[in-house]
Amino acid sequence: MPEASIPSPTVSYFKLGPLTIHFYALTMLCAIVFAVLILSRRWKRWGGTFDQVLDFTLAAVPCGLVAARIYNCLTVPWDYFPPTGSPINIFKVWNGGMAIFGSLMGGAVGIALVGRHKKIPALLLADAVSPALLVAQAFGRLGNWFNQELYGLPTTWPIGLKLNGANAIGKFETCYTDLPCPDPQTHLFQPTFLYSIILCLSGAILLTIFGNHFQKKLKSGQIFCLYLMYYGVGRAVIEEIRINSSIYFLGLRINTWAAIICALLGIGLFIYLSKRGKSRKEDLKILSIATEKEKEREKEDRDRKKKIGV
Repeated sequence: MPEASIPSPTVSYFKLGPLTIHFYALTMLCAIVFAVLILSRRWKRWGGTFDQVLDFTLAAVPCGLVAARIYNCLTVPWDYFPPTGSPINIFKVWNGGMAIFGSLMGGAVGIALVGRHKKIPALLLADAVSPALLVAQAFGRLGNWFNQELYGLPTTWPIGLKLNGANAIGKFETCYTDLPCPDPQTHLFQPTFLYSIILCLSGAILLTIFGNHFQKKLKSGQIFCLYLMYYGVGRAVIEEIRINSSIYFLGLRINTWAAIICALLGIGLFIYLSKRGKSRKEDLKILSIATEKEKEREKEDRDRKKKIGV
């Protein structure tokens, strides 16, 4: 084994009184906080308010988390259902298993429902959240590092990931051969968590620069389409490096197919929006009107409370 390597954490949780705080959960919390902060800054610059961001977040986050867990349970059922798994594992979210493709579907449903209710263009919000979503995903991959899970093929590269076998959740996994994974004491592994972090952070920068440069030419929703294309292609490549056991279809891992569909959906939607989508200028005007109406209602509520002495 090469002496130079990426070390793995020696701990994945700490105790706070009777509570056990898992670093995986903390990375998820950081992901949500940073996503909201980035989204808020972009959204307010486009004419929206933090209250609107909060409304969308309160709908999208629970929907996304639940859908992410459901997706994971359905795509690796042997971890959660008999004869090899236990249903109680469904609730052990600190052990990982929050699939981004599920969270995208669930979050999209939450955003669409709130957007329809508040008469705010959901596609415009999707554009605003795209870079924030990539930053959140980068934090999520740090959770995989703390859990020592979802690593890649064995490698002799100096950049290889050295597992701390005593604490690695991944040591309980089976690999693509349906056999125990290679011995972490004698192998280094492809650091797929690091590849994903680089993919996501570079994507967030590229989407921001591209969106700012071409904002007058793009239709609402097309930045989000670029996110789907970019992440879908990158994830498909990284997914094929992983060795944790997976459902296979036509020789490819199920998440590889999901990534390909994600990219194709982005391409198709981008083309559709270029022909029939609303201009950003039009949706920004709709957002401005909705924001003004909300401010008027808030002012009326404050005035009414003053009159009744509340």
